Amino acid sequence: MKTRLALDAPQGDLVLLTQRVLRDTVTASQQSPRKRIIQPIHRSLDDPLHRMFNAIQPGSYARPHRHLDPPKAEAWIVLQGKLLFITFSDDGTIDHHATLTAGGECFGVDLVPGRYHTVCALMPDTVIYEVKTGPYLAMNDKAFAPWAPEEGTPEAAAYLNHLLSLVEAEQA
Repeated sequence: MKTRLALDAPQGDLVLLTQRVLRDTVTASQQSPRKRIIQPIHRSLDDPLHRMFNAIQPGSYARPHRHLDPPKAEAWIVLQGKLLFITFSDDGTIDHHATLTAGGECFGVDLVPGRYHTVCALMPDTVIYEVKTGPYLAMNDKAFAPWAPEEGTPEAAAYLNHLLSLVEAEQA
């Protein structure tokens, strides 16, 4: 059975962004083998602007990637919890990292197209509001970093721990 990446898109002209929707998204992320799930707010994969809740649990590995062809800008705002956001140079060196905390001094980021990046939940039940240029086509949405292990492999967990340890060492 294929792992579900996202919940069903909403219907209708108006979507209320409620605490219940957040709770349902968090619950789905807790039950997901990937430890994360997206709740689309946009109605269609063809929508030119994608808006979504992205609920992430610690230990979820999002393989570093970029949106290059076509170029897609992205922005994230942490609604609850805490998140590590990392950008990389083309060779895999960490360019920048930031801890984003709901209600904190730094609570979001906006990224230009074409930069390798990843996110890591630092607290259970972290939820971000994510905005990205659409439409979504699985075949070209992401260009995965060749130096980063594939999701679901034993090397992925080790790489995620490596990233977290590098950032922790800098903050010590």
